[in-house]
Amino acid sequence: MEPTMPAAIRPTVPGDTPRLLALAEETGVFKPLEIDALEEVLEEYYAAGPKGEYFCVSYEQDGEVIGFAYWAPASMADRTWYLYWIAVGKQTQARGIGTVLLHHVEDAIRAAGGRLLIIETSSLPSYELTRRFYLKHQYQQAAVIEDYYTDGDDLVVFRKRLANKPGKVG
Repeated sequence: MEPTMPAAIRPTVPGDTPRLLALAEETGVFKPLEIDALEEVLEEYYAAGPKGEYFCVSYEQDGEVIGFAYWAPASMADRTWYLYWIAVGKQTQARGIGTVLLHHVEDAIRAAGGRLLIIETSSLPSYELTRRFYLKHQYQQAAVIEDYYTDGDDLVVFRKRLANKPGKVG
């Protein structure tokens, strides 16, 4: 039996794009429009290079990308960030990879001086595990905008403070 290579979180590279699109698709929750949007934002990410304001990492294990995360600072807000994408392959979900990716994103945002992380998701039943995942990681459900995506599909906004308010300890 061959030894397994340790898992690594590394910057996403253009060669990862087909796998990231396939990962997003295989989750079964993203709509075709969202998969197209992912391809577009990845192209923008690569074009901006390392000095850009968008960040994307791939989680690689045994030479295969099995998860990724994509985040950026919010425009016109003080040290507020958005997690736009986090996905783990269907075959490797519920094994802690999403948690590792989420903690990586949070740590990177803290290191950049970020204070607040916002995540938007859907109210559809197919997103129930996603919403539970954020609650499990101490995100607060901050808002629901009814019928946002389409009739019957609400926007659910989660938030997590990553830095203490000035004058607060702990």
